Amino acid sequence: MKISVVGCGYLGAVHAAAMAELGHTVVGVDVDERKIEALSEGRAPFFEPGLPEILTSASASGRLRFSTDMAEVADATVHFIAVGTPQKPGSHSADMTYVDAAVDALLPHLKAGDLVVGKSTVPVGTAARLAATVKAAVPGADLAWNPEFLREGFAVKDTISPDRLVYGISDDADLAATAKAALDEVYSKALGEGTPLVVTDYATAELVKISANAFLATKISFINAISEIAEVAGANVSELADAIGYDARIGRRFLNAGIGFGGGCLPKDIRAFGARAEELGRGEALTFLKEVDAINLRRRQRVVDMVVEMLGGQAFDKKVAVLGLAFKPDSDDIRDSPALDIAVQLNGLGAVVSATDPHAISNAKAKHPQLHFVESVGEAVAHAEIVLLLTEWSEYRALTPADIESAVAGKRIIDGRNVLSSPEWRSAGWDYRAMGRP
Repeated sequence: MKISVVGCGYLGAVHAAAMAELGHTVVGVDVDERKIEALSEGRAPFFEPGLPEILTSASASGRLRFSTDMAEVADATVHFIAVGTPQKPGSHSADMTYVDAAVDALLPHLKAGDLVVGKSTVPVGTAARLAATVKAAVPGADLAWNPEFLREGFAVKDTISPDRLVYGISDDADLAATAKAALDEVYSKALGEGTPLVVTDYATAELVKISANAFLATKISFINAISEIAEVAGANVSELADAIGYDARIGRRFLNAGIGFGGGCLPKDIRAFGARAEELGRGEALTFLKEVDAINLRRRQRVVDMVVEMLGGQAFDKKVAVLGLAFKPDSDDIRDSPALDIAVQLNGLGAVVSATDPHAISNAKAKHPQLHFVESVGEAVAHAEIVLLLTEWSEYRALTPADIESAVAGKRIIDGRNVLSSPEWRSAGWDYRAMGRP
């Protein structure tokens, strides 16, 4: 098919490259000239495993191109909207400026029979509003909502071989049939491999994505709340999670206690969900999400408090090594990163912070130039009085006491992700602390 993707940030760039890799002819459009230049040269403007390879192969095939000119979408028949919906300044609501602007810019280039497909995470009710706009401006064009379920670090796989597909389509039977047929052709490979498909209305499709994020955030904050009790009771939250995770109704995934979640989705999405519930007059239904958010933020403060405690009551002028800045491994995304937030808080207390990360240093430096960044674990831990493991990159998970003990000034470590062997570190003479483990 001939496809356009409006917005070439994280979601759009991955989607455009993956669609071309699947055999479609794709043009990606964005107003950011530097981003388009990088993508046109086959360079990913962010770190995502597998993306450089499919950018290169899809571009070489002639099926993928990028442009700043919206007129380039004219030949396409399916147009994906993949722009961001950040949190509004001074509010918990989602900022719809970019979605609305993308649709407005697209309208002059639509023709009868075209399908606009929203992928952005939006407040419920957005699709119905935009569908009316599209149909009024271009009779014969239609809109569908096809939420994304990407995991950073696995986004290419999740796009090419998703674990499920959701179509939110019109309640007009003829339009719905046409929209479904177009999306079925877009995703023919995944559907042919048996990917589950849910075909539903606009509102349900919008709520699927935000509800999934809210559930995951709640599950993470639940185990982190339990870890607070485990710490004072002398229990082991990791073993507790193993035990309850055997229950098929609960499951073990996302029950890893630590410093909490971050990134560009979960934090702002649960806040926007609560704000939208308030607008709909049902704010009380989602009041629990405020506590989910509060628990999550409290984990960051807990690490800061542990550092101060382990350093004898104050962090001023103490050398602190921070391993990890991205909000999760296999990503350079620092948006609302717990690791970076902890580093900034400790710097504010006067600690001498040396921070490192395999891929997120440049992004972190652009946002917080006051921090001291180094390229390696060895540089970070040199003369450190305490070491903090805050993002569970594989190379940090594999660390042993022998790897760093000759470099540090004090044998203290906080395992913020509960990924190290406490007996190994303690038997080597380290003051080892973790989240919710004795």
